[in-house]
Amino acid sequence: MHIQDVLPRDAIPSIDDPTFGTEYIGHDEDDVIVVETTPARAYPVRILSYHEIVNDVLGDSDRIESGRCSPGDSIDVSRPVAVTWCPICASAVVYDREVNGRVLTFGTSGKLADDALVMYDRETESEWKQPRGKAINGPLDGHELSVLPASVISWEQFRSDYPDGIVLQPVHGDEGGPQGESPRTVYEMTPYERYDAAEGFGLREMRGEGRKRSWDREDIDAKAVVLGLTHEGGAVGYPVEQVQSAGGVVSDSVGELDVLIVSSDDDIHAFEDPGYEFELRDGMLYGDGAKWDTTTGRSDDGRTLARVPSRRLYAFAWQDDHGPKSFYGLT
Repeated sequence: MHIQDVLPRDAIPSIDDPTFGTEYIGHDEDDVIVVETTPARAYPVRILSYHEIVNDVLGDSDRIESGRCSPGDSIDVSRPVAVTWCPICASAVVYDREVNGRVLTFGTSGKLADDALVMYDRETESEWKQPRGKAINGPLDGHELSVLPASVISWEQFRSDYPDGIVLQPVHGDEGGPQGESPRTVYEMTPYERYDAAEGFGLREMRGEGRKRSWDREDIDAKAVVLGLTHEGGAVGYPVEQVQSAGGVVSDSVGELDVLIVSSDDDIHAFEDPGYEFELRDGMLYGDGAKWDTTTGRSDDGRTLARVPSRRLYAFAWQDDHGPKSFYGLT
């Protein structure tokens, strides 16, 4: 693991007291990380690119879809969560902030590990590699955070599928956000646009300097979007392209967990496999005599597929953590 000191600690300020509303300052095509509370919450990547971590709490009145319960079930919780985003590896992961009965608050360490965000917790000052959710230094070294069910979709899709949903609001300069101009002006800029469009990857590519990281695979691009699942020692990364090549629907197993992977357009989602035969047609799933929404997992007869905890990220970051043989459909 290659660790670099890049910025001072907390130079990229986390959001520790998030506020939500119904208005969004960005564009329809912007990606948002969605947590299926009631109401559903959207965390725009446009805002996360300036903060990378949101320390949030899902209150007693919220309900979060449980990836380990029966399809359609949910549980009432008061759960501290960290919604995290690494712009360089496009890693979107939502973690439970409770470790060994203690609630942790996360900030940005200013370091990168294998070109991925390194978070730190303010309670023990342990450092955590964001895509893996594993402590790599400090008193909690070796501990892993629990991944929670979440998805990444466009803001337009969010408004359509979750009409009562709420969205993370911009942070003003005097509250720890970007300084100088209004939040609307600051967040209008997309600082990683050139990097996202470039062929290369990693910090040096982002900065446009020095020798770039090499990628010797021809079967998958380093910045191909992958949905990564881990369960009881198993780890499988599902590239969007591979799932779509299989007809947009894949039934598979990760550890002892049977999963259903669905990809329509550029979206990709993971649910517990209920054992039905599914077919993707015109952006909808058809199976067991019902029509199912590929984003929410809801059917037209009132059932809901249980979402599986997952992380969405670039292929190079998944391979760094799980090795070259951990991709579905690739050798």
